[in-house]
Amino acid sequence: MGYIPGYIPLLTRPAHIVHFFRDVHGIYPITKQALTKRTTEYQQWVEAFARNHRIPIQWPEKGMKKEDHVRPFCASLERRKRFGVYFIFKSLEQGPTFRSLSPKFPTDDPDYRILQRNRSRYTHYYFYIRDEVLGPMVMCAGSFLPFQTTYYINGHHFIAGELQRQGVRFRKDDNAFLWTDNPQALQAAADRLSAEIIGKRLDYWTLVLGPKFSNKDRAAIPLQRDYSLNQVEYCRNLIFRRNFPIHKLFERSCELGLFRLTADTIIQIFGARKHKRIRGKLHSMLEKLDHGHPVLRMYGKSLVARMYEKFATFLRLEICVNRLNDLGLNKGLKNLSALRQKLVSSTDRMAGFEAQLLNVHVDFPLFQRLALPIPCGGAKIPGIKIQDTRMMRLMEVLLHGGTQLGGWRTVQIHEAIRTAFDLSADAYTLTQLRYDLRKMKGHGLLERDGKRYCYRLTDKGKRVAAMFILFHKRVCGPLANSLFHHRPETVSKPPAKIEAAYHKADVAIQNLIDLLAA
Repeated sequence: MGYIPGYIPLLTRPAHIVHFFRDVHGIYPITKQALTKRTTEYQQWVEAFARNHRIPIQWPEKGMKKEDHVRPFCASLERRKRFGVYFIFKSLEQGPTFRSLSPKFPTDDPDYRILQRNRSRYTHYYFYIRDEVLGPMVMCAGSFLPFQTTYYINGHHFIAGELQRQGVRFRKDDNAFLWTDNPQALQAAADRLSAEIIGKRLDYWTLVLGPKFSNKDRAAIPLQRDYSLNQVEYCRNLIFRRNFPIHKLFERSCELGLFRLTADTIIQIFGARKHKRIRGKLHSMLEKLDHGHPVLRMYGKSLVARMYEKFATFLRLEICVNRLNDLGLNKGLKNLSALRQKLVSSTDRMAGFEAQLLNVHVDFPLFQRLALPIPCGGAKIPGIKIQDTRMMRLMEVLLHGGTQLGGWRTVQIHEAIRTAFDLSADAYTLTQLRYDLRKMKGHGLLERDGKRYCYRLTDKGKRVAAMFILFHKRVCGPLANSLFHHRPETVSKPPAKIEAAYHKADVAIQNLIDLLAA
């Protein structure tokens, strides 16, 4: 999905408007009435165009879903194998305008006016179009100078049209391809979507539906439009035959992702550079629990990565780019191919990270090796045991290290553990913490940040800590388990029998672990 603004560069500044009216059209002074006349002419043309072509045009009602309302009109064009505009919505929105103001003090020129750029509410027209190349798309045109336009296109429609013209069979649900008898043709069609094809079609519809300029205007001023990429979404779909594995994979990815998606991992997925003055957000979260379809989100600068299950058929990895500069690219439409390469690499890294998480298995020999002491010079460093509550608390805090970009200091770790588990200073001292950190460092699970006395988990430490926490807390942990499986409360409605049986078994397992630990 793409959000593409279009603008005329030589009509964006007050000096350009003065040249257009005074030098090209001979209109002076440039009053409010002169500016309004251009708006009125375009609005009258749109009304006449809709009337002559019998196209419905209306203001949307409150609470109306525009896409659902216009879908029957698009289906009618598809049945008749026709292309063109099939619906027009009018909307009162804010947009860039120019104001004509009289100067405060007398000037030598009595007709002198001050033109000032401004934002105000005026009528915008949403043209719903079925294009023969790009498929269904939307063009929004402002009715006031500088006549800014916005285009909404979906690459899946272009790919579907290419496959239909080649006679390739496929099955599509919403904006996802679920099956095709020629995957190579599907990939080739996706690769053919280029900036040249998009720009050519946008120029055509802007000429047909946009504000009108005479040959005299075009001879005096270059009125071609420039297009930019303001918001682009790129996704990768993992398709399954049944819903059960999708839901289980997604749950486990969320459970482990909430532990392992640190600042370093997120910024590595997006291919950006981490520093202390980074703009925007840098964290992960699980959202929309009340809707029954949770979404795992990762924020890095103004980039957003999402993972969710859709239509009980596929698992989607999606990246939304709101600012191309965060990826080191200019926002011009010509950079579409470079942007696609970066997004392909980002989704590959995201899928690889999720695959690494899902490939975690309980390694009992590892537990046995870590429980044994290791020699260090003339002394021995004690082993790490699964029943050591202090070590479990320390690992859980270190796994949530996304807020510590430069590593953890000992005092910060101590304060975080005491706050998270409501411990007093006597119950958990700094001496005990330093003893635990020494054990983890001796087993290669912890490392210093350069020469600074700050600590962070190594790659081995992240895997071991995740394995210890998940095994100790039965793969869920108190954080992720509370998100998916809420324990029944006395004040809430009576739980289902299967839910009560599940939590009864959960308590029994906990009692068994306590007996083994004793």
